[in-house]
Amino acid sequence: MRASAPATTRPRVAWLLYDWANSAFQTTVVTVLAGPYLTALAQDAVGANGVVCDLEPVGVVTAKALFPYAVSLSVIGQVLLLPWLGAVADHRATRRPLMAAAGLVGVVAAFALSWVQGAQYLLGAVLFVVANMAFGATIVLYNSFLHDVATPAERDAVSSRGFALGYLGGGLLLALNLVLIVTRERWGLSQGEAVRLSMRSAAVWWGVFGAWSVWHLPQDAGMAARADAAGAPVRRWMRLGLHGLAGTWRALRALPHTRRFLYAYMTYNDGIQTVISIASVVLAQELFVARGVPVDDAFLMTLVLMIQFVAFGGALLCARLSARLGTARVLASTVGVWAGIVIYAWGWLQTTRDAQVMGVVLAVVLGGSQALSRSLYSRMIPRGQEAAFFGIYEVSERGTSWIGPLLFGVVVAHTNSYRAAILSLVVLFVGGLVLLAVTDTDQAERDAERLPHFPVSSALRGQG
Repeated sequence: MRASAPATTRPRVAWLLYDWANSAFQTTVVTVLAGPYLTALAQDAVGANGVVCDLEPVGVVTAKALFPYAVSLSVIGQVLLLPWLGAVADHRATRRPLMAAAGLVGVVAAFALSWVQGAQYLLGAVLFVVANMAFGATIVLYNSFLHDVATPAERDAVSSRGFALGYLGGGLLLALNLVLIVTRERWGLSQGEAVRLSMRSAAVWWGVFGAWSVWHLPQDAGMAARADAAGAPVRRWMRLGLHGLAGTWRALRALPHTRRFLYAYMTYNDGIQTVISIASVVLAQELFVARGVPVDDAFLMTLVLMIQFVAFGGALLCARLSARLGTARVLASTVGVWAGIVIYAWGWLQTTRDAQVMGVVLAVVLGGSQALSRSLYSRMIPRGQEAAFFGIYEVSERGTSWIGPLLFGVVVAHTNSYRAAILSLVVLFVGGLVLLAVTDTDQAERDAERLPHFPVSSALRGQG
């Protein structure tokens, strides 16, 4: 049985540091540079909204829709992979080595993406899909360690500190990359070279800090007892994962309020992650390209940098509010603010000053909505199945949503309007609020505590 609290402070520090490590990729690559960079490569090759890929009879992928579709494709892959991965990790007690392997794949793909240029935009999209899928795989396993490094009463605070450190780490690297891009001429670099070097630095940051973090995470109990089947064929691993996943779904059916919360989270978090992943593209197109002026990459990076540091305080603020007002109530309030943000972007976003105002409000609720969702969910799931349950959770976590990017891509492809596309996301926030309103989170915690710790292990007994 896994420990409910760390024996020393080092495992908790290691867990907190992984958010510091992976946020470099999330911030510099996913949020700021990859979208505008790949979109610009495609537009240079085929025109402002030309066709980059014909998927008849399904439709076509345009230059503007390339990046949203890449985000969506990466998540479709995760829908199929991550719950299975979590079930295998729980049974085999291999969360840490699997996390290391997924991190290595992600770092290599992100590093390779930083070399893409010219007409290689489709290769860049593929590398982004691989890196984002690997990123999501590491987060499944990382989140499952929250049970090991914090007691239930500590999880709001510890989860919020993790996100706060992520915003700080991602912000510091982004600041360095902003200096590089602004002063690129002094170093004899072109715009494209500076952007590629910045993406490369994010891959290295993720790799170096992530390696230390994974090495010092707690070792799963039962590793030695289960090591006898470490060399089992791939076919057996597939069968074990499927059996474990079946056990997870059986457990989830016995937790109706956990299931409702999961539906709510998957809905509103789709909207949050879509806004995060396409924000730089929307701002670049609406504030600059649509007005016939060059995209100000320095402004975009400065804005995201400001959001990172404000979000650091926002995450800690929401944790304090949750201690006074209740986690569920504060979480619902942050989702309501998100709905207001997309409406503001549709009707009032006209200048860079408007974007800055929107960024401040977004930053305050960004960390709170994510950290409180994670900590609240961790209290609603049964012991011994953390990775499997977080595999399901991760389907909609951070940069891994698929409904939102798909909805955004379809709307922008048919209307040629980023404003119409951003407004369409309000249905995800409203839907999430409705589902939260019908979820009894206290009952969900009680149900999880009463559930026997047997579904995954019993389903797999004798299989390995």
